Amino acid sequence: MEAAGGGGGAPAAAPGRARPPQPQTQTQTPAQPKARELFRNQRKESEGSVDCPNLEFEYGDADGHGAELAELYSYTEEPELSHNRRCFEEDFHTQVPGRRWLELDGAQQKAYVMRLLDGLEVVNRDKRLKVARAILYLAQGVFGDCDNEGDVLHWSRHNSFLLYRLGTFSAFLELLNMEIENSQACSSALRKPAISLADSTELRVLLSVMYLMVENIRVEQETDPPEWKSCRETFRMELSFPVHTEEPFALLLFTMVTKFCSGHAPHFPMKKVLLLLWKVLLFTLGGFEALQAMKVRRREELGLPPLPEDSIQVVRSMRAASPPTYSIELMEQQQQQQQQQQKGGHRSRRPLVKQDSLDIYNERDPFKNDEGGVDEEENDDVDSGIEGELDLMERDTIIPPMPPQRLPMERVSFPKGLPWAPKVRQKDIEHFLEASRNKFIGFTLGQDTETLIGLPRPIHESVKTLKQHKYVSISDVQIKNEEELEKCPMSLGEEEVQETPCEVLYRAMLYNLPQYMIALLKILLAAAPTSKAKTDSINILADVLPEEMPITVLQSMKLGIDVNRHKEIIVKSISASLLLLLKHFKLNHIYQFEYVSQHLVFANCIPLILKFFNQNIMSYITAKNSISVLDYPHCTVCDLPELTAESLEAGDNNQFCWRNLFSCINLLRILNKLTKWKHSRTMMLVVFKSAPILKRALKVKQAMMQLYVLKLLKIQTKYLGRQWRKSNMKTMSAIYQKVRHRMNDDWAYGNDIDARPWDFQAEECTLRANIEAFNSRRYDGPRDSEFAPVDNCLQSVLGQRLELPRGFRGSYELWLEREVFSQPIRWEELLHCQ
Repeated sequence: MEAAGGGGGAPAAAPGRARPPQPQTQTQTPAQPKARELFRNQRKESEGSVDCPNLEFEYGDADGHGAELAELYSYTEEPELSHNRRCFEEDFHTQVPGRRWLELDGAQQKAYVMRLLDGLEVVNRDKRLKVARAILYLAQGVFGDCDNEGDVLHWSRHNSFLLYRLGTFSAFLELLNMEIENSQACSSALRKPAISLADSTELRVLLSVMYLMVENIRVEQETDPPEWKSCRETFRMELSFPVHTEEPFALLLFTMVTKFCSGHAPHFPMKKVLLLLWKVLLFTLGGFEALQAMKVRRREELGLPPLPEDSIQVVRSMRAASPPTYSIELMEQQQQQQQQQQKGGHRSRRPLVKQDSLDIYNERDPFKNDEGGVDEEENDDVDSGIEGELDLMERDTIIPPMPPQRLPMERVSFPKGLPWAPKVRQKDIEHFLEASRNKFIGFTLGQDTETLIGLPRPIHESVKTLKQHKYVSISDVQIKNEEELEKCPMSLGEEEVQETPCEVLYRAMLYNLPQYMIALLKILLAAAPTSKAKTDSINILADVLPEEMPITVLQSMKLGIDVNRHKEIIVKSISASLLLLLKHFKLNHIYQFEYVSQHLVFANCIPLILKFFNQNIMSYITAKNSISVLDYPHCTVCDLPELTAESLEAGDNNQFCWRNLFSCINLLRILNKLTKWKHSRTMMLVVFKSAPILKRALKVKQAMMQLYVLKLLKIQTKYLGRQWRKSNMKTMSAIYQKVRHRMNDDWAYGNDIDARPWDFQAEECTLRANIEAFNSRRYDGPRDSEFAPVDNCLQSVLGQRLELPRGFRGSYELWLEREVFSQPIRWEELLHCQ
């Protein structure tokens, strides 16, 4: 257990100082059971169970369709489902008596929906809300007429396509704009001491309809008819390239987030806003597989060689490694073995044994002989009080023996070789040749990587190998093009910028982007499980708290589960949105990505993510903050059983919580993107003591999560010192086996770190200057430039059409008299100008 988690680990015994085993006795000092109990409790509280099973988790763009729809509603909103049904049936039975919605043909359904849309035009607010609830019931799948969950989901999709074709989304967008600008609702919410569900009723209905339409239309299924596919593309274009307004729909949602965080609209239902924002970004920009296809296509356009492998497939084929075993757990296991052997009369004098794992190829660890009994736990940050207790235990206990026979382990056959092809950057080749020339010749040739005269034969072979694995990224090409455009603005002319959905979104977000990033991180901080309630923090529970607070224990438990689930969904949507933005902006242009990244770093995103992981991560991933019988659509078609405290505590039977594991992987990927190739940000990881926090996350046996943890550990390994590396050889071995190799990267040694001082502030300032130059060149309005060509042709200048004011003709003679005839001609000034 690391110090960041509040625990302490056993100090490692030095190789030459191991004490011989003492004679075994049956007596114990009074302090010994007390110390054991202390360590047992500490482990349970801070680390959780070590026996984490392999998690059968498949990472993707989103969870299953039904699960994503269920997360839209909180459990306190459950009574509103039947309210929506009543609003629909009261109107439907008066218009179409004796019929059911499922019995109507397409023309009759269209006619009824058109009549409902006409009802949205009324002035009366209550009548408008009633019609909106009826439309929401249609989008929810007319569950009153369905027999099972599959029928509800089918009719929800069917009705969503029908509603979109008849212009429902545009109508609801106008209503949403009206509600956002509703100053009366904002001032009323600001005056209230406690905000509840009732304050956001209209907004929740509107956002729910829009979310259901986006999510149902976004998801593709093989059985979709052709008209649905064309409808999907039209909807995507409408959200990406707005026609009537000058901003994409995602920007309106970003504006709602910033308005909520500024305190001007505390009644906004943030969970629904953030879920809708995430799904709009996913729909318009594309998911992870679409990103991979775009990356392949962009490399072809730039004339770059194809990718060495499909990263999505490589990660999916990885196997999870066993987590490091901590000293306290080893001690307890060995004490159990000792007790078993005492009963059998066996005694052994073998020393403390280490774990065999984090070796995913079932081979003997090459570093095992070099460890010298040093414990896996790092020893820099242990608490002194716990250290004293551990010393007491060492004096009073026997070093436990090994069992006479090891249980047979199931061997799994893995493919030979490492999972990733190694990569080399152009800079790596240049640095290698510079060092080689300095050593063997005594001078350098700058960036020349072709001339090898005077260098020994092994250097030739090394350069050849480096060039074979050279990888040129899209970002490298973009940076080079940007440098050329800055140097030669006249000769290269205007840059051709593709009008992609990502480009449109960046241009719209540009001038308020820092506020958007700060607002998202504020909400993420408020929703993190490690955050403590503060009076000045924003209230993200406005759309989950009921008007009347619970009075029974059962109601309190239900609300507690609902609040925790609410926070988990917010973390999930923010982490997924940020990751999508970073990945798409990086593909679109590297400086767009760097602009977003830098503002995230300036807003303390790195310590925020580390704070998020500084918790019992196993408990978070296996949390059961859900009541499956209350989830949509199950609660609409099934009779609800009577809830009891025992059933609420039991939760579901899932091995892990999908959304929480998804969120953890997203946050780790964001942290990787922010710190990759940035020495100043890598040092932030070191300064904030992220190594013990990240190492604890390796206890989760899921390959993708372990991969991104190991990547973060790899980039800071050289800064952690030799003792850390010596104490964590199993983790070093896992990095070697799982993370891509960069040739000439001395991540495992770092001997010359002290000789390479980094000016961290200058690094960020240089990057910021490049970003500002890019934004200024591409997005600032046309301005007079000293490089603008001068038109010297008299006929051309006089032939230009000028826009004259409306009243110019009436005052033309007066202007001519004042500005021309009454002004003397100064011919000498013309001579001076020449």
